[in-house]
Amino acid sequence: MPEQGAQAPAVPQSAVPSSPSSLKASRRAGLFMILVLGGLTATPPLSMDMYLPALPAVTRSLHAPASTVQLTLTACLAGMALGQLVVGPMSDKWGRRRPLLTGLAVYVVATALCAVAPNVESLVAFRLLQGLAGAAGIVIARAVVRDLYDGVAMARFFSTLMLVSGVAPIVAPLVGGQILRVTDWRGVFVILTFVGTALAVLVWTRLPETLAPADRHAGGTAEALRGMRALLADLPFTGYMLTGGFSFAALFAYISASPFVVQEIYGATPQTFSLLFGINSVGLVAVGQINGKLLVGRVSMDKVLGAGLAVVVLAATALLLMATGAFGEVGLVPVAAGLFVLMSAMGVTLPNAQTLALMRTRHSAGSASALLGTSSFLIGAIASPLVGIAGEHTAVPMAVVQLVAALVAVACFVGMCRPWNTRTTAEGVGS
Repeated sequence: MPEQGAQAPAVPQSAVPSSPSSLKASRRAGLFMILVLGGLTATPPLSMDMYLPALPAVTRSLHAPASTVQLTLTACLAGMALGQLVVGPMSDKWGRRRPLLTGLAVYVVATALCAVAPNVESLVAFRLLQGLAGAAGIVIARAVVRDLYDGVAMARFFSTLMLVSGVAPIVAPLVGGQILRVTDWRGVFVILTFVGTALAVLVWTRLPETLAPADRHAGGTAEALRGMRALLADLPFTGYMLTGGFSFAALFAYISASPFVVQEIYGATPQTFSLLFGINSVGLVAVGQINGKLLVGRVSMDKVLGAGLAVVVLAATALLLMATGAFGEVGLVPVAAGLFVLMSAMGVTLPNAQTLALMRTRHSAGSASALLGTSSFLIGAIASPLVGIAGEHTAVPMAVVQLVAALVAVACFVGMCRPWNTRTTAEGVGS
């Protein structure tokens, strides 16, 4: 593997701009890449977070229990997980553009179908298709970053990407809450259909291919599976993958349960919930920027990841104690503060876990990205129904799932990544 501080050039050396005008053009191209990839990685929060304030309304509209309606989130996550396993190897074989455009087209159709779903069973099915198609944007955005960057530069780009994609969770619930003022939950999916269409047009007209034909894999499914087995056989890669996956489970337990916890248990309006969700997302984005601008390159990414995991465990423990009444009857403010701390810590745990895993491989970036995304979304999909297992009137299941997931993430990080062993960051798969 290259040194952590090395950066793989995105263009041949001869193409590096030497004049002020060409330098400005290069900066504009870099900004455009950040915006486009940020838009692609914003597909999950747009698909889920804009819909969150409407969950209680969906239960009433479709006459379905909360646990069943939460399966619409699970289906979307499961689709995103399984779709990445297909799209990742496809992008290694055929390049990034074709699978991405196909996925975006299907995403638009599936989202439109969600808007006209007649019952909760149909909505679950359409959300599954929406997730399968939306997986293309997630996995290929990460693969494009791996095509262009390495080491510290990759970590910084991921943190910058989090600034762009992090705007989605801030804006999406606020927009969703406002949409519910003028229409019902179906209007949320109409807006998402237009967003997906705009993103597809932008990719079609402006996003270049980043994987050269010489770097593509000619093999089929068997070769893709062999490559994934090789990645999983690398203990640190698998450790970082599972660390990120279980951290995401703690995050998704919050995403899935918070509409009911904040609105049904503490009596907040959809607009108040949207505001609190946006504030928490601001914390995640802000910490992500501190990670990318100040910590990466100065402090070991393993140390920062370990500190982030410790904060997640402490926040989840505090939330569980509050939910069980250990501090007496608490109001919305202390619970919101605990959720804010937990969300903010994700600004260092998620990008650093992904970066450290992707640094383990220089080839098969699509397959590696697929494994990272699939593990996160599958584990998150399992967490979703668990938080509603005790109904809508207690926050204990949410806090328990968050704490257990955080503790498992710590165990994977310590037991498999072994961050004290410098050889784990110097050796990788396919170096």
